[in-house]
Amino acid sequence: MTTRRFATRYVMGLFAIAVSIVLFIVPFLFIFLMAAKNPQEASLFEFSLPQQGWYLWQNMVEVLEVRNWMVLRAFANSTILTVGAVTIMVIFAAMVGYIMQRRKSRWNGIINVFVLAGLIVPPAVVPTIWVLQGLGLFKTMPGMILIEATFGLSFCVLLFRAFVSTIPRELDEAAVIDGAGPLRLFFTVVMPLLKPVAVTVIVVQSVTVFNDFTGPLYFFPGDENVTVQLTLYNFQDQMLSQWNLLFMNILLITIPPLIMYIFFNRQIVAGMTSGAVKG
Repeated sequence: MTTRRFATRYVMGLFAIAVSIVLFIVPFLFIFLMAAKNPQEASLFEFSLPQQGWYLWQNMVEVLEVRNWMVLRAFANSTILTVGAVTIMVIFAAMVGYIMQRRKSRWNGIINVFVLAGLIVPPAVVPTIWVLQGLGLFKTMPGMILIEATFGLSFCVLLFRAFVSTIPRELDEAAVIDGAGPLRLFFTVVMPLLKPVAVTVIVVQSVTVFNDFTGPLYFFPGDENVTVQLTLYNFQDQMLSQWNLLFMNILLITIPPLIMYIFFNRQIVAGMTSGAVKG
């Protein structure tokens, strides 16, 4: 039995490695090689080393300088948008998840319906734009931060609610006996214990917001509001496609999320699985 179990794990490990190579490593290598070629070689779409020299640095400089350093402006906008939206998601989702788990009431079922609807029902673009225009938030950073936070809130609430179920109620009772009010109880006792799932939410939602394309396209138009994903339009149109620069742009906007996943992959798994059994 032990030998069979070892063989099964060995085969599953090899399968996981093969899938990782096919789905992640090979595409990333292709992007890197295309970004290092000149326009003529890149237009051939061959998975090969550059034959006419490495143009990695030249392509990167050209991408950064295009349209008055638009890519750098896009990185700044995407960073502000990501930090603002994720901060709202973490704080509000933690509060909602805590209340839903701790306080059972007849409203919980209705709230659950709305939370699940946030995961299933696609956003209505035109009514959302109309609401933003009425509030004076269309084409503004606060409005876009609010939109991104709303899109990811339901997923975050489910994660926090599952994790809160693993925290003993006795800690809440002890804090109340010591004189802690609701806000002090949450921020000084409960919130520090939510660190594993909070890290998961921060990493996953940061990558999601940073890589979002349709949200900024519909709700945050304008060159001054450009985000990293929209800069891909700089190098492709109906008449000309600068494939080497396009792939260099893709490489630049892929590196930050990749670094986050490399350094926080264990925390992501821990936060996703916490509360999966007890509940």
